[in-house]
Amino acid sequence: MDIRRLILITIFSFSLVMLWEAWIKRNQPPQLPTAAQSAQTAGVPSGSASAPAATTTSVGATPQENATDRHKAPRVIVETDLMRAEISAVGGDIVKLELLKHGQTGAPDKPFVLFDDGSLGHDYFAQSGLIGEGLPNHNTVYALPAGKRVLAAGQDVVEVRLDAPVGTNGVKASKILRFHRGSYLIDVVHELENGGAATVPVQAYFKFSRDEKAAEAKSGYFGAQTFTGPAFYSESGKYKKVSFEDITKGKAKLPEPAGDGWVAMVQHYFVGAFLPKAGQREFFVQDLGNGMASAGVKLAPTQLAAGQKTSVEAELYAGPQEQKKLAALAPGLDLVVDYGWLTVIAAPLFWVLSFLHKLVQNWGWAIIALTVLLKLVFFPLSAASYKSMAKMKNIMPRMKRIQEQYKDDRMKMNQEMMELYKKEKVNPMGGCWPMLIQMPVFIALYWVLLGAVEMRQAPWLGWITDLSIKDPYFILPIIMGVTSLVQVKLNPPPPDPTQAKVMMMMPLVFTVMMAWFPAGLVVYWTVNNLLSIAQQWYITRMINGGSKPANA
Repeated sequence: MDIRRLILITIFSFSLVMLWEAWIKRNQPPQLPTAAQSAQTAGVPSGSASAPAATTTSVGATPQENATDRHKAPRVIVETDLMRAEISAVGGDIVKLELLKHGQTGAPDKPFVLFDDGSLGHDYFAQSGLIGEGLPNHNTVYALPAGKRVLAAGQDVVEVRLDAPVGTNGVKASKILRFHRGSYLIDVVHELENGGAATVPVQAYFKFSRDEKAAEAKSGYFGAQTFTGPAFYSESGKYKKVSFEDITKGKAKLPEPAGDGWVAMVQHYFVGAFLPKAGQREFFVQDLGNGMASAGVKLAPTQLAAGQKTSVEAELYAGPQEQKKLAALAPGLDLVVDYGWLTVIAAPLFWVLSFLHKLVQNWGWAIIALTVLLKLVFFPLSAASYKSMAKMKNIMPRMKRIQEQYKDDRMKMNQEMMELYKKEKVNPMGGCWPMLIQMPVFIALYWVLLGAVEMRQAPWLGWITDLSIKDPYFILPIIMGVTSLVQVKLNPPPPDPTQAKVMMMMPLVFTVMMAWFPAGLVVYWTVNNLLSIAQQWYITRMINGGSKPANA
């Protein structure tokens, strides 16, 4: 079998295996929690190296959940230009957060729900509290202010103050949440005043509690591969993703305590992240059972003397994974955008794509412009490839004669073939290596289109109203399949009839695969095919006419 075609068939076969594996993962039934998991509480697991046991509410242990149902507790509603939040009296938790500028998948007219109280089948809360005897935590029932809080015209900040019952130690505590105009940042502040006679140790914590289910049903088989779960960052420990499975098994690897860093809960396109202002901090995870887990950060304990006041503050980011804005908020925060293992290629691709978008003001046309640029970059490689294929096509009759003449002597046939290649200066691998070199770029662009929130619900033209999901009518994949078939026709036919049939089936196989890919990626591949056909036709015409094409 021709080596070039063998490699091509291997690539397509590997792609089919990936597709099948992703389909299996997407459609397998969810794993039911074991009885032991269901019985676990919200405390940090005993014996965990990353966080001490949570059997009490003493300093150094995160409080356990109690029987109070935060779903049914009273709430106060806050609305800004970008979000609508519902704050529960239990713990002052943000139990629901709608992003008003982002629509739901399949229902773009309805706000996307990030933090969820079960309205869309998820449990996902932003929580914080204080560790210490008599101090309020995420189980404490706060007094809520009356009425809805709306960011009025000309107002830049809306504030919600929640007062906790005075502790037995005489400490007065309040939790303040500040929402800002034009921002997805929320200030979370705990204010304390020690009205007692003794010094009180105080430690603040900030955490997310979430179920392990993906936020939305993905469109297309490969959507199931995007990461959902906690992530941590510190300058020394760098960026670490932690799977829900590792938390359940007690195998989560967290950064060491540090003087910087943050904790995030990552999902497709969106992220929640607690960014403590300052101070030494410790990272922790908690298995809550029933498919729920928490991930958070605890600040170093401080001493609050009698008559003293203090406050502890962290910023809560809850919004889209817009890389430039995330990078400006905190070191490493832009890493929550999941580009898979080809980040080193995908990140520059996205930067170029964003630059092109500024020029053309449409992501679809930006993808086409990027395709043209990539084609220019790879033009010398492509030209060499098409030159090799054109020469192979011209010597195909002579190759068939050699195969027929030495069909009973394979060694002699191979020797004659090599002599023919050498005489005509044809490299049988010349048409394959350029394609192999371009494959990482193709895969990296796939991750860009899958992971960049800017592509979510971004229209191109006509029926393509969302470049991040499949073409609803499969028109683009069919066009791409036709262009792939034209490319196969322009290539030299395999001498073996079986190989020829396999190669003719490849456009159909690839069309079926691409039907489930993001429409933006199909736009890229279709335009790339059209440019390749034009280039291949030109080079073949030049060689057949006796001329030498540029870069050939």
